[in-house]
This record gives sequence, C-alpha cells and structure tokens, in this order.
Amino acid sequence: MFVVGGESLIDLISEPTGADGTIRLVAHQGGSPYNCAIALAKLGNDTGFLCPISADGLGTYLLGPLAEAGVTPLLKDRVEAYTTLAVVTFDAKKSAQYGFYRDADRAFTREGMIAALPQKLELFQVGGFCPIEERDAAIWMDVAKEAARRGATLSMDPNVRPSLVPDFAAYKARLSAFLDIVHLVKVSIEDLASLDADRAVRATELDAAKTEALVAKYVADFLGRPNCELVIVTFGDEGSRAFTKSGKATAPIYAPPVFGDTVGAGDTLMAAVLTLLGEEGNLKPSKLAALGDAALGKMLRFGAVAAGLNCGQVGCHPPVRADVNAVLAA
Repeated sequence: MFVVGGESLIDLISEPTGADGTIRLVAHQGGSPYNCAIALAKLGNDTGFLCPISADGLGTYLLGPLAEAGVTPLLKDRVEAYTTLAVVTFDAKKSAQYGFYRDADRAFTREGMIAALPQKLELFQVGGFCPIEERDAAIWMDVAKEAARRGATLSMDPNVRPSLVPDFAAYKARLSAFLDIVHLVKVSIEDLASLDADRAVRATELDAAKTEALVAKYVADFLGRPNCELVIVTFGDEGSRAFTKSGKATAPIYAPPVFGDTVGAGDTLMAAVLTLLGEEGNLKPSKLAALGDAALGKMLRFGAVAAGLNCGQVGCHPPVRADVNAVLAA
C-alpha cells in the first residue's frame, strides 16, 4: 500500500468578482496530501490516507472523493474539531494563492497514528503541513520512522507556506530533520526561493541566473543528505526537472486543450511520479539513486501529462490512468 500522511481541508476558491463587487467562494475538497492520495488511487495504486476527518458536514464532504477514488481512510474515528479551511485566490496568471485556518488536520495522537499504519507498506509520503508545528512535527517524525521500519520508502512534498509559520527558522530546522530521513523530495522553485529568503517568493522575482544558482544549491544540499536519492523541482509553466547522482532530466508541461487552473497540479505530478517509479520497480532506496537521464525523463513526462490533465479542470481533479495513457500514446 502507498500511504500519504498529512492535511485534508476545504479550499474556499474565489470565483470572478461579480458586478456588485462581491467575492464569491466555492467549497472544494483539498489539501496537498489529500489530493495526492486521490491521484495515486485514480492512477491505480492501493492507497491509504492518514489524516483526522472531522465529524462536521465538511468532513463528510471530504470523505466523498476519497471513497469515489478508492482511497482507504486509515483513521476510522472522526474527530470533533472543525474541518480545516484554506481560502484560495488567484493572480493574473491563474496561479493559486492560499490563506489557512487549521483545526481538524491537527487532531491526532502519536499512538493513534502509528496504530493506523498498515503492517506492510511500500511508500509513506510526508505531507506539507507536518513540520509546521513543533508538537505535530515530533509525532509525524515518529510515524514516518515507523513506516520506514515497516519497509516503506519515504517521500516528501514540503509545500512551503511562510504565511503559516510564526518562527521560520525553527520551521526550517524541523523540515531539515525530515529531509534527512526521506528518500525522495519534490519541491517547487517557489519553495526553494522561500526557504532561501525566509519569506514567500514568487518565481517572477528570480532571474535566470538566480534560479540556476538556487536550484544547484538545494539539489546539492538534498542529495548530500543521509537518505535522499531523487530530487524533483517544478517550475510552473516552465516544466520540471529531476536529479539523482546518476543523471538528470528536464520535461516541459503538458498543456491541456482547455485550461482550468493549477490547483493540485503539483500533487498530481507527485502521484504520477510515485506511480511510475513503483510500477518499474524503482521506488526503493539504491534503485532511486541509480536512475539515469532516460528513466528520469520518462518519469517526468508521465508526471507532466497527469498534472496537465488535472489543469484542464477548475479545482483539483486528477486524471484516471486511462486518460494519461491515451495522451502518452497519441
């Protein structure tokens, strides 16, 4: 089983402002780990999701897509805390911007989380919110280490959110501890820029030379850690790159016939990468490190198509495997 641990929430997504100037928000199920779990299942993987689900009406709303995709909620008892909310607005390029109001996604215990883990699992993915709070990070670290003891490869998609973090230096130290134990990490160029600047940074703030220097710095850092063997960096509409000690590759985006928005694109790309690595027997320590240029390019292309198909809709709606296969075969 592939297990994704981390937040689920409701995205309150803004629609175009009406003639009366009113901002209207539409509720969509979301959260990076939640999206990734659904994408993994829709791509054909046996998938479990490790996150508390509220007993409120929005919690019921969250359970619907999990059930439809075939994801197993690993924490069976719903919690009294209210569902976590994210308010999503868009810039001129339709890139998502977020504000968060957390509650149910933190309503867990160490004992409950570890008890909910399957005895055998192929992958455990650490979610983006896991290092944000000191208490949460300590529990998620223990869960991840227990997953590794049960045979899991560890992956992480940090989704760096400076607006959520009161003490960014302490957050970076906690994130660094997770980066020391994971085997695979995916980051966006905005994640790297924010880590470097201790604040939210847009890709438009970086020129080509600064971007290349930033990527080189962090790829070397990540691959120099005790366990990390594969680094993926996404660049929005400029595509993605992958790095191991044995090779590197670049892939452009796949542009869908009709563009919706970018919500969940990175989560879907991550799920697709993990899917292909698992299918080809490469989702294992030492196997990841040996991936060369051709294998990395194939992996990124698969991820780009899945992410692009997701961008053909409004909100996060990862594709099924048949749709990805159809584009790759065309």
